[in-house]
Amino acid sequence: MTLTVYNTLTRRQEPFETVEPGLVKMYCCGVTVYDYCHLGHARSYIVWDVLRRYLQWRGYQVRYIQNFTDIDDKILNRAREQDSTMEAVSNRFIDAYFEDIRRLNVMDADFYPRATEHISEIEALIKNLEEQDLAYAAGGDVYYRVHSFHTYGKLSGRNLEQMQAGASGRVDVEDAESQKKQYPLDFALWKAAKPGEPSWDSPWGKGRPGWHIECSAMIRAQFGETIDIHSGGGDLVFPHHENEIAQSEGATHKPLANYWMHNGMVVVDGKKMSKSLGNFITIRELLDGKWAKYPQPIDPMAIRLFVLQAHYRKPLDFTEEAIVGAVNNWKTLQEGLLFGEQFGEKLCFTDNDNQVDKTLIQRFEEFGDDDLNFSGSLAVLFELAKKLIREGNILVHQGKIETPTAELQTAWNTLVTLAHVLGLEAKLEVDETSSTGLSDADIDKLIKQRTEARSNKNFAESDRIRNELQAQGITLIDTKEGTTWHRM
Repeated sequence: MTLTVYNTLTRRQEPFETVEPGLVKMYCCGVTVYDYCHLGHARSYIVWDVLRRYLQWRGYQVRYIQNFTDIDDKILNRAREQDSTMEAVSNRFIDAYFEDIRRLNVMDADFYPRATEHISEIEALIKNLEEQDLAYAAGGDVYYRVHSFHTYGKLSGRNLEQMQAGASGRVDVEDAESQKKQYPLDFALWKAAKPGEPSWDSPWGKGRPGWHIECSAMIRAQFGETIDIHSGGGDLVFPHHENEIAQSEGATHKPLANYWMHNGMVVVDGKKMSKSLGNFITIRELLDGKWAKYPQPIDPMAIRLFVLQAHYRKPLDFTEEAIVGAVNNWKTLQEGLLFGEQFGEKLCFTDNDNQVDKTLIQRFEEFGDDDLNFSGSLAVLFELAKKLIREGNILVHQGKIETPTAELQTAWNTLVTLAHVLGLEAKLEVDETSSTGLSDADIDKLIKQRTEARSNKNFAESDRIRNELQAQGITLIDTKEGTTWHRM
């Protein structure tokens, strides 16, 4: 089956083809680093992390770049509030970004360019646009002449004439910036320096770059003129990504990206997430159990699963019921993923047996190839997990299995392999506070004592020994042939 993805630019699902055979050049718009990352960030970066993993699974080499916007009005305002500096605020929240996003098992990008590291490239791009009469200087600022880029609006589907007319009616005659513009929709490429703000020397005087020009310059510096995938949240389609296209394609006359991909927005109880509504939730608040509606730590994999259970282009409604469901669903997958750790030794799983179920692999790929329908792919994982859990329960309670060992190992290998593609990882946790480090001989001795107690019909003592072992992660299996055990 051919991999197809939905392209925001063409408004249809298309077969995926790369500029260079076997290599995917992918750029994702990163965060403006002035605050902690929230649920919307979690969804976006999990989605594009899984796309990257899936492309690698399908045999592509992926070069993935994600920027940091480290110069912006919001950062400067935060620095003033905290009597700090732009650089200190940026570095603090870049560190926080990595702390939070890595907990969600999002792989690091291959490179994280910063806007402040690309000032020379930004200046060069603005000069190029000036030379083509697509930009003009005005009082220390430089603006993009939108009406000169004749396909402006093609990504968002907006009509330039209607946008111009609407914007004209909203211009504040007292707004100094608006008075500098030749047309209301023209946007800033370079901003003149303001007192007390960081600035750089430029042909237009001291100043700093506008927001949109940063990504265009960084993509060109890191990848060249055309990339395969440009991704980001749906809220970036207009004006940010629309303006990126105008800047980059106005300068090079070549496509900036062949595929524009956008994830849907996150809402909380059906409402847009905002601090004013009191429903703004950061990643760390959720993971650390500081969300009022679910005041207990949530496994990061449950959040990852919650994101993947909805199609990436659809809105994602974050509710208490939804997160409870995701937590429970993760417990199911987790139990299946740990099957080999818990029962592999007892069932004599072999280390060199890496067989997988090719039929289920194909089903998984059919969903993934259909515009990343990972909610469908998850059905394959749950099918495998439930099969393994059922066999585990039979083994614990009856001391035997109904499915051949080789088939169970293949099922487990398949589950672990496919879960890894989605970034879902389970770890066997040992409660060290309840473990006394019993040796095998100690366990066998306790089992012998329990057997004697049962023979003497001292069931209270028998139960006490079983419970003592169970509290230390030792499961007993009573069979006609005797009692066996395994460590959880």
